[in-house]
Amino acid sequence: MNFKKERRSLQYPMIKYILMALAIIGFQNAIYSQSAPKYSNEFLQIGVGARSLGMGGAVLASTNDVFASYWNPASLTKIENNVQVSLMHASYFAGIANYDYGAYATKVGDNSSIGISLIRFGVDGIANTYDLIRNGEIDYTRVTSFNTSDFAAIFSYAQTAEVKQFRKLDFSWGANMKIIRRKVGPFAKAIGFGFDGSMKLENTDKNWAFGLVIRDITSTFNSWRYTFTDAQKDVLAATQNAIPKNTLEITLPRIMTGYAKTWEKNNLSLLTEIDANITLDGKRNTLLKTNVFSVDPYLGVEAGYKISENNKINLRMGVNNYQTYTNKNGKKVASVMPNVGLGIALGKFSIDYALTNLSALAGNGPSLYSNIFSLKLAIDKQ
Repeated sequence: MNFKKERRSLQYPMIKYILMALAIIGFQNAIYSQSAPKYSNEFLQIGVGARSLGMGGAVLASTNDVFASYWNPASLTKIENNVQVSLMHASYFAGIANYDYGAYATKVGDNSSIGISLIRFGVDGIANTYDLIRNGEIDYTRVTSFNTSDFAAIFSYAQTAEVKQFRKLDFSWGANMKIIRRKVGPFAKAIGFGFDGSMKLENTDKNWAFGLVIRDITSTFNSWRYTFTDAQKDVLAATQNAIPKNTLEITLPRIMTGYAKTWEKNNLSLLTEIDANITLDGKRNTLLKTNVFSVDPYLGVEAGYKISENNKINLRMGVNNYQTYTNKNGKKVASVMPNVGLGIALGKFSIDYALTNLSALAGNGPSLYSNIFSLKLAIDKQ
């Protein structure tokens, strides 16, 4: 038997799929890199779940519940219950912006799972000053308000698979279909769609896992439509602002990877994970940056204590958002964003808390703390 030939035949399918995905991404970047904005649909990058945010978003490989619909859909196959539901609400920037999230996941067989996630990010009470000045006179009674909202529905599917190259590992793959609806008061609205792809490898004997997610793998497209009255266009022109035109906004793919390792002894456990967020839209303010791509690392730790068979408490911390900035003395300094969290699991019910954006501890001046709570409920059919 020709063992070299057999090895090549086993490895070829997986290598083929990886190369195909990279070729698609490279082709899209070559076409859209000049026209695509650097930051697009950023509300989908904020993150969900107090556990995840308390660990600084370093959960691509370790998430194994309903929140996987957002972080890594391939991990939906790891849910241990028939159904899981989750809810989260967060207020950002001293309550100016509100972020709401809900998700549902269920098994549809021995080897597959599905999920649906709903995300809304909104800012209310924005002053509309288009009619503040009329005929040279200022009248504050003509100031009204409007809201902006970003909404996304994410439909997920995941399935375990037997791949000969990984016959000693648990392998699963997943995909997301995203439908996006964005609105800026009465002035602009957009509708878009896109897809994510992911995979997960796990060695349950040695307690490690690897996750790979390609968000917006086919690029995500938002079609914007603008509605301005003639009077509003005159105001824009008089204030030297460009009058927006109907356009197509493109979100380029990003590659996200994560590696997690767990240690367990008696009732104690320790999980560490390191992730990398690789954006392909040019230079960003990250740890590693080039004119083509940028790499933003995340690090998270979770220490757990099992109180009883079904009850557990977890302490978490994470570091993300590495940046450089110029301080008041004109000197460039580096900073990171620390996060902490606490989680309590009581049977099939879990409540998690995260305190994020600890800017003062990072040396970035005044803190803009964000308190985040999330709930998860597991349901098993009798």
